[in-house]
Amino acid sequence: MKHGSISTLLAAGAIALAGVYASCNKTAPEPAPSSNTDTKPADSAAKTDPKATAGGASAPSPHTSGGPSTGGPSIAAAAGPGDVAYDAPAAWTSVPNSNSMRKATYKIPKAGDAEDAELTFSSVGGGLEQNIKRWAGQFGGAEPKTEKRKVNGLDVTIVEMKGAYSGGMPAMGGGGPAKKDQMLLGAVVDGGEMQHFFKMVGPEKTVLAARKDFDKLVSSLRAK
Repeated sequence: MKHGSISTLLAAGAIALAGVYASCNKTAPEPAPSSNTDTKPADSAAKTDPKATAGGASAPSPHTSGGPSTGGPSIAAAAGPGDVAYDAPAAWTSVPNSNSMRKATYKIPKAGDAEDAELTFSSVGGGLEQNIKRWAGQFGGAEPKTEKRKVNGLDVTIVEMKGAYSGGMPAMGGGGPAKKDQMLLGAVVDGGEMQHFFKMVGPEKTVLAARKDFDKLVSSLRAK
């Protein structure tokens, strides 16, 4: 081969190698963004569960205290008054309660007897009939006389009995020898699961003399 042909071939090879080298070192362009990775705020808001952003899928109870009820009255509302108010007669003297179960205690002045009578106010569960039965047990199983009244929207049961009275529960300092010629006048306000008791006990003459004031107290009973 001639010397000129060899030189031409060498020059052509060098040009080809230079082109390959240049193509290998050129920076490749970045790929275009994929349409599946779009995270625009508008798209995220559109995909959000509206129930989750409203506080969860659970709807509030119709009896929740935070808003008006859409159903019937709740059990607590229909059960009766949680407490009652009343007007105590001026002739009665308020004295300290002898135990924690009492909410108020009054002394009723004696009328021809050796002792005063006493009226106590308490709120206790256990049912109306069971508590009247307990009172009868304190009078030796005497048969109670009862009367139903409606007072200012309240269901009131008047209880009356006479006999020998043996006091309250022994655990609360009651019991002991029975006292003869005693009388009980009681008023029970039905509060459903809780009853409100007004119980006057004392010598029969004194309790009979205080009946008019007792009836005035009953007439003043109202939900508190």
